[in-house]
Amino acid sequence: MKGHHILDRYDSTSNHTRQSRRRHTCFVLWVILTLILGLTIAGCQKSDRPQEPTKGDLLVYVASPLSGFQANGGQTVLGGVNLMADQLNRSGGILGYRVVVVPLDDESDSDVALSVADQVQADIAAGKRVLGLVGHYNSGQTLAAMEVYAGLPLIVITPTSSELSITQKGYRNFFRVNANDAVQANTIADFFVNSLSARRIAIIHNDTEYGIGLKDEMVRALGELGAEVALTLQVAEGQEAYDQEIAQIQQASPEAIFYAGYEIEAPFLRFAAVQAGLDIPFLASDGAFLSATIDDAEGTAEGMYVSGFAPSPAQAVDQDWITQYQNVENRNPDTYSINGYTALQILAEGAKKANSLDTTKVGDAIRTLQVETPMGTLAYESNGDLRQATVYIFQVRENAFHQVYP
Repeated sequence: MKGHHILDRYDSTSNHTRQSRRRHTCFVLWVILTLILGLTIAGCQKSDRPQEPTKGDLLVYVASPLSGFQANGGQTVLGGVNLMADQLNRSGGILGYRVVVVPLDDESDSDVALSVADQVQADIAAGKRVLGLVGHYNSGQTLAAMEVYAGLPLIVITPTSSELSITQKGYRNFFRVNANDAVQANTIADFFVNSLSARRIAIIHNDTEYGIGLKDEMVRALGELGAEVALTLQVAEGQEAYDQEIAQIQQASPEAIFYAGYEIEAPFLRFAAVQAGLDIPFLASDGAFLSATIDDAEGTAEGMYVSGFAPSPAQAVDQDWITQYQNVENRNPDTYSINGYTALQILAEGAKKANSLDTTKVGDAIRTLQVETPMGTLAYESNGDLRQATVYIFQVRENAFHQVYP
């Protein structure tokens, strides 16, 4: 009996030990699983967080008119650049560097543009880390400043300068996201002849490099289509009174009017033409593709046409993009917001493909890119022009620009 009790106790103790071991094993497994789950969740949360740039600041300048008569246009470009910089910095920046946008006001003045270029040169000489510059807005300022930029280690991407000769000077660090004036002239001439059935065109232009260059290209493009230039007239930048010019236009009896200039002239010429009873198609160039052309025409803009280097933001991007823009800029995107956005996108893609901030390597990489942007798929010729560039034509209807071509 005594031995039986001892065996019973042994069996009982053995069972108890096995149960304790099982409980211990389960506890250990529970701890391990909990740790694994915790690490997994933490890893997911970490991957969901924005990736912060860690290597320091990388400067990108935006050179455009931020004050004066073209301030709105320049600010639309700056807004697009700011949005792209914000998106880049939320995903690690450019090669780990935080993109810092530095606005530079060229005041639509070529002498001021040279001062801007000197400031950029001084910053680089002082050792600041610079990738590039988005600008200038106008061809005249771009032509002036490129004389300095050409010798600097930075990439220049204009969002809007279209004067043909800029990409004929052999610059290796210059690109544009817009069409040049040869492409613009070809598109507009074709629109006059084949869409509006107008074959006798009056060409009016302002006295800037842009206006003169586009006038020359329009004369060429119309001639190639067998159309006739009824007359050419040069006006002053910022001119508001056109009585003499209207009399000359009436005498020439054109079938349509083309204006190569800015929004500070186009609405006043349009007003004068309508007031004089010139009931013929009126098309202004991309320099007038701003709301001021409608606002300052005193109700006469209805029906006129304006060319542009990008589709309207409402047609090119989705509501999420517009909301992000509003959050960054506290305003709606306007005419050339997507041009500024696209310019920095190209610059960033070039640096990423080159895996370098070296100007030569980035420039060479940009020439090999094929990038989907809000302006379409962009790819480059060796001179910095787009391989395929689109010019858009809008008509004013109910005080808004509506795309009619393509």
